[in-house]
This record gives sequence, structure tokens and C-alpha cells, in this order.
Amino acid sequence: MVYKDIVYGKLEFSEPVILDLINSNVLQRLKDIDQIGYFHHYFPNLETFSRLEHSLGVFALLRKSNALIEEQIAGLIHDVSHAVFSHCIDYVLDSGSEKNHSHQDDIFEEFVRKSEIPDILERYGIDTNFILDKHNFPLLEKELPDLCADRLDYSLRNGIHYKEIDIDKINYFLKNLYVDERKWIFKDFESAKKFAEYFLKMNNIYYSDLSSAKMFRTVGDTLKHALEKEYITKKDLYTTDKQVLDKVKKYLDKDKKLKILFDRMDGKIKIENNPNNYDVKVFCKSRIVDPLCHYNGRILRVSDIEKSWQEVIRKESQPKEYFLKFV
Repeated sequence: MVYKDIVYGKLEFSEPVILDLINSNVLQRLKDIDQIGYFHHYFPNLETFSRLEHSLGVFALLRKSNALIEEQIAGLIHDVSHAVFSHCIDYVLDSGSEKNHSHQDDIFEEFVRKSEIPDILERYGIDTNFILDKHNFPLLEKELPDLCADRLDYSLRNGIHYKEIDIDKINYFLKNLYVDERKWIFKDFESAKKFAEYFLKMNNIYYSDLSSAKMFRTVGDTLKHALEKEYITKKDLYTTDKQVLDKVKKYLDKDKKLKILFDRMDGKIKIENNPNNYDVKVFCKSRIVDPLCHYNGRILRVSDIEKSWQEVIRKESQPKEYFLKFV
């Protein structure tokens, strides 16, 4: 199979296990899950993309970095447990994950075991337990502020779709990035610092900004009400964005509260951030990175070299808090 990726270019692969996983229902569902959530009315000038595109991107990055085939598989399936509208689910189920956006991680193992993935892996002699143990794959997943394939891909992919970065800048970062002892390392301080600053910009403009807070809260409130009224079920949350929207829309003329919540979600009601007069408080996960790099013959973090970055990390590691007033 030949796959052309917007970030990494052409990728060729033929392993049957990879092809079967890509063609599985559980992966194909991600084509209809928006990476951002319900972006249209909150980021109207941006081009979005799906969770499947991101999953294939993580797989491509790991493959181009000569990661083990098991880590490539783990990267390919790492997002299969995302519910509809991605991280908006953290504001629906009262699972306590608003500050860290961890719902898909919390249910990942159970979700995978109930899917067709174990059967596919078993067919090719691959141990499901090994794939599900994230400690086996440090290139794929690391705790913030470390770099990992997941974090690298979504930041570069968001940037090119949002026109915050061009392919030349992406290639600059990738050419200056390599893997050693299963760690992502920049070849010099300059490229590491530039990437850290770029990631900070993306966090403050998109990942944890006011528009995201509005989106998360209004989508969360709408779906929570729809669940309470049994217009949708919890099972529906693991179908697709469109399927859930179609179900909810059937009740807009019958439920005044739902109509108000949907109008908020659809950007038809003005929302302000006002800590002195607000209807609801919202937290957004904030992300920051502290890359490793070569510096004077040693491997150091950006914050080891530029001490001021330590304060940036401290500040940006805390969830952002917003106070929404529906006008």
C-alpha cells in the first residue's frame, strides 16, 4: 500500500497486520471523528482533519524513525477509544477528566479488548498484552513535557492544516530530530528551542484557548442533556460525529432546553469570558514541551540551557481556567 501523508510524504508498507488493522471497523470509524471536536463555529477559518489521519500520521512517523513493528502498531491504534467529538467527551460524562483530557486513555484497554483488534493481532502472532502496555513504547507516548510521536504529529499536523507552519519548516524540524536510546532528540539547541516555542504558540492559540473552552463546554452540555433525556445512549458516543448529531437534531423542535444548548454549541449565542459574572467555570488541558537536544557535547533539555523556560513550563503545565457567561 502507498500512503501519501500531508506531513511526511509518501509511505509504502505491505505488512498484512497493518493493512488489516487499517481496514478494521474500529480504525475506519476514526475517519468520522473530528480531531478537534466540533470546530466549525469556533475555528471557522481552519481546515480540520480526522482522528484516522492523525493515527496514520503517528504510524508514519514511527515507521520513518525505524521503530519496532509493535510500536508502529501501537501508534496506529492509539486513538481508537476516542468518543465522538474527541476531547469534548471529557466534558460529558463527569469522569473527572476535564483538566487532563484522559477519558480515551482511561478506557483504552477495555475498548481495544472488546474490539476486533485482538483477533487481528492473534492472527499474526502478536501479543495483545504487549501492545496494550504503553511502557513498551516510549517513542509513542511520554508524559508532558517530553516529546513523543503522538505529540509531534498532532502539533505538526495541526500547524499545517491551520497554516501556522509550512512544509519547509516541518522538514526543518524533522531533519533536526532523531531517535537515540528510544528518545526523541534535536541535533542542536536552536531547533529544539524553535520547536518548543512553536508548540507553545499552538497551545495558547488552539489547544487551551478560550475558543476551545467554549467548544468543550457547549458540546459537553448538549450531549449530556441528550443522554439524560435518552435521545442518545452511551453506546452512541462511540459511533461517529454525524450519527450523534443526526440523532440530537431530531429533538430540537421538541425540547426547548436542548435547542438553547445546541444554539450555544452552534455559535448562535454569544459567550464571554467574565470571571466576575459567569454561568459556568471551565478548565482546559494545557500542554508544553521541553525537548532534549545536543548542546556542548551533552544531551540536555531546553530548560537546562535556557533557565527562563523552566518558568514557562511551570505556568503552562497548569490547566487553563475560564469563566463563561452566556449572553
